[in-house]
Amino acid sequence: MAAAAEPGARDWLGGGSPRTGSPTSSPDLGAGSRSRSGPGSGPERSGARPSGPAAPSHSFRKVTLTKPTFCHLCSDFIWGLAGILCDVCNFMSHEKCLKHVKTPCTSVAPSLVRVPVAHCFGPPGLYKRRFCSVCRKGLEAPGLRCEGTASIPRGPAPGAWSLLPGRPRPACGQAAVCELHVHPDCVPFACSDCRQCHQDGHRDHDAHLHHWREGTLPSGARCELCRKTCGSSDVPAGVRCEWCGVQAHSVCSAALAPECTFGRLRTLVLPPACVRLLSRNFSKMHCFRIPESAAPEPGDGEDSTDGSVPAGPGREVGAPESGKQTLKIFDGSDAMQRNHFRAVTVPRLARSQEVLVAALRAYYIPEDPQGFQLQALPTPVQLGDTTAAGKVWSAGPAEEEGCRAAPEAWVLRALPRTQEILKIYPAWLKVGVAYVSIRVTPQSTARRVVLEVLPLLGRQAEGVEGFQLVEVLMGSRQVQRTVLADEEPLLDRLREIRQTSLRQMSQTRFYVAESRVLTPRISLFVGGLPPGLSPQEYRSLLDEAVASKAALVTVSHVYSAQGAVVLDVACFAEAERLYMLVRDTAVRGRPLTVLVLPEVLHTKLAPDCRPLLVFVNPRSGGLKGRDLLCSFRKLLNPHQVFELTNGGPLPGLHVFSQLPRFRVLVCGGDGTVGWVLAALEDVRQRLACPEPAVAILPLGTGNDLGRVLRWGAGYSGEDPFSVLLSVDEADAVLVDRWTILLDAHEAAGGEDSEADAEPPKIVQMSNYCGIGIDAELSLDFHQAREEEPGKFTSRFHNKGVYVRVGLQKISHSRGLHRALRLQVEQQEVELPSIEGLIFINIPSWGSGADLWGSDSDSRFEKPRMDDGLLEVVGVTGVVHMGQVQSGLRSGIRIAQGSYFRVTLLKATPVQVDGEPWVQAPGHLIISAAGPKVHMLRKAKQKPRKAGPPKDARADGVPAPEGDPK
Repeated sequence: MAAAAEPGARDWLGGGSPRTGSPTSSPDLGAGSRSRSGPGSGPERSGARPSGPAAPSHSFRKVTLTKPTFCHLCSDFIWGLAGILCDVCNFMSHEKCLKHVKTPCTSVAPSLVRVPVAHCFGPPGLYKRRFCSVCRKGLEAPGLRCEGTASIPRGPAPGAWSLLPGRPRPACGQAAVCELHVHPDCVPFACSDCRQCHQDGHRDHDAHLHHWREGTLPSGARCELCRKTCGSSDVPAGVRCEWCGVQAHSVCSAALAPECTFGRLRTLVLPPACVRLLSRNFSKMHCFRIPESAAPEPGDGEDSTDGSVPAGPGREVGAPESGKQTLKIFDGSDAMQRNHFRAVTVPRLARSQEVLVAALRAYYIPEDPQGFQLQALPTPVQLGDTTAAGKVWSAGPAEEEGCRAAPEAWVLRALPRTQEILKIYPAWLKVGVAYVSIRVTPQSTARRVVLEVLPLLGRQAEGVEGFQLVEVLMGSRQVQRTVLADEEPLLDRLREIRQTSLRQMSQTRFYVAESRVLTPRISLFVGGLPPGLSPQEYRSLLDEAVASKAALVTVSHVYSAQGAVVLDVACFAEAERLYMLVRDTAVRGRPLTVLVLPEVLHTKLAPDCRPLLVFVNPRSGGLKGRDLLCSFRKLLNPHQVFELTNGGPLPGLHVFSQLPRFRVLVCGGDGTVGWVLAALEDVRQRLACPEPAVAILPLGTGNDLGRVLRWGAGYSGEDPFSVLLSVDEADAVLVDRWTILLDAHEAAGGEDSEADAEPPKIVQMSNYCGIGIDAELSLDFHQAREEEPGKFTSRFHNKGVYVRVGLQKISHSRGLHRALRLQVEQQEVELPSIEGLIFINIPSWGSGADLWGSDSDSRFEKPRMDDGLLEVVGVTGVVHMGQVQSGLRSGIRIAQGSYFRVTLLKATPVQVDGEPWVQAPGHLIISAAGPKVHMLRKAKQKPRKAGPPKDARADGVPAPEGDPK
């Protein structure tokens, strides 16, 4: 068995995908393309093959253009009637640009991936001006986008190779979000080149490289190197780094520095090198805390990653043009069982070689057609007939009569091989070559291959017992691995893979990995438990509910006040079992929440980096919360973006608890902001950064705190990137925080039986607390939204509901001043005739109204939100409230102080920061909550000076409105 190192290979193993066009991407880059004959596809007509240098593995030919076409390299219009087209991936180019093409063909792109990270495709959607990364055509029909978590093949991670030999397992769920767009039937051929957003304990990288994605640039984008236009809305031209946002031509990107600095958001991004996640057994959705879709995605089964649309009664192959026929091509036994095929249209008089080449192109297989053949697909009647099953497409010219009789379905098979050249990749870093090539013969076993490879990788001094051969399937949806047995014949294994799926063979790699076994550590957050228990009681409760194994599971953190614990699990299988059991378990009538949490390595954080912890309430702002969730996952590290409906703020605060400095962005309404601030107050003593500054992206209806801090009246579709820049430039201010103690002495009775049976005992307040009519209106709105949440998707509709419920109570009179008593600083205060009593901490109430007013009053100090004082204001009814919100009148000033005691004589509506309920008779005691909370106030926008359009474009900002351009 001969073995030799690949002389042109370089060390490009590491995080991220290879740079498009970089010579370090692959030793095969720059090799001449294989000449293929066959009919072209699309509106172009075939012609002669171009002479001169060819791009990496493309199959170019000159075609006659029949419609306006643009070059995929320079994005310029192709004048004339001739263009250069790749028959495989549809790359179109000027003939003059051909020598500069460095973008690899789709057929070889999987082999150029540095570290395979699978994608997580969301539901089909309409994406305007986007292009498929596989076939390079526009997404005119519904397409798929990577927008969740994914899987990554593991090197010798702790416990990763403890599987039984020959048993495939999905790799660790790697949180990753990128700008990949594909057609549904192109999903199986997409590269597993999603962003690598965390480390797995091995193969850690000191330098972070650019992660280039092609064809996602707007038409006005300019190249970072040459400053010329590099984007296009007509073709997938130009590349963009999905971390720092640098844009460039694919040719110019090779001249840029390979290291990525995360761009303008470098101080906000949590670097992947600072995040570790060992969770090999979890699915692609679990590790990123994304709810799984109820509807199965095409081809997303347990045994296959194929996304092709199967044939059946509901899907018919379109009628071919005159003189042509459409054939169904299967690439192996798995495709036949699932009825997943690719439709190929060929002339009726096509030669067998032409049909074979077209079939290989349909599956993006770059190998020599001489090693394959087409066999007729056996019909149900012929399944037992071996002669029918083995019928091979006739060699030589196909006669017209015989072509009409040819079957419509064929199976693409590889011819038997007596030996093969196999690439073996090292599963560790700092190796002088990317891979080594080994000649595999019938006598080659996994152990013999490892024995031959170790000297070529510089590990000849180590025994072969410490290594093993690992097979990695790099599917676009999932990356699977199989540890091969030492005595398994490798040539038979390759033949078995090709028999199952030829496409699978092109996506399979073999790694030599160390066989050491380390103890894994997986952190599981479990919420929804009864609050106020001890660690031993929580442990007993979990043992009773899910029968956790004491030897493998320890309770590392207990959040007793919130009813949550963090479990450290020392076994992948046990962590997976606990996860599946806990999420379907209820304790004392409450369903439990379980999340897989990453570990943040705070010691690796740069001194100038202050990562941004993002909380998004997807239920706020209609569908804008969901869109922002997706946008922030793309702009930042997905591990620093948390969905509040899945576990609340506590999981995110726990993940960031060891960071010495970080900031928080809350996307939601005033109630959401109060929720996060309350959680922050509860865990403040456990944070290495006890006072992180909090910014607001207002998504609610009132958004009063956001207005005061200059974040606006509500989010109206601003660029999320600009929002993050504003957060980075914001100024820190202090805001008072207040505690409200609710002490109900007796249950309500009679007509007041609507009071809550168990009201909350302590609540926190930042904005205002209302008693009476304003709380009653808020309560009616809240109940209406609970009954029909689907209707409350816009801020305009929500305000309309407030107006409607207000008009219904315009003549309502409860005499609130007779139903309560007020003490300020231990002194009784006589109340005027009012229907609502409001304690305000900020100069904004009811969607921006100034309830206190701007008139000076010698009795009171000028209100500030950090003066340690609350202002008490009364309103006489709905009409008075409307006048205040219209700016025609202010409220009735009653008192100002730092300690208040309210005695309710009967059940009364109460609301705190927009969260209403009916409070039973008793006392409300309002006092300062201790340390002031640090908030971020948006910096004032400086007036933009008029300047030449060239400067404005160079700075990446639009030209001033007064500019003649």
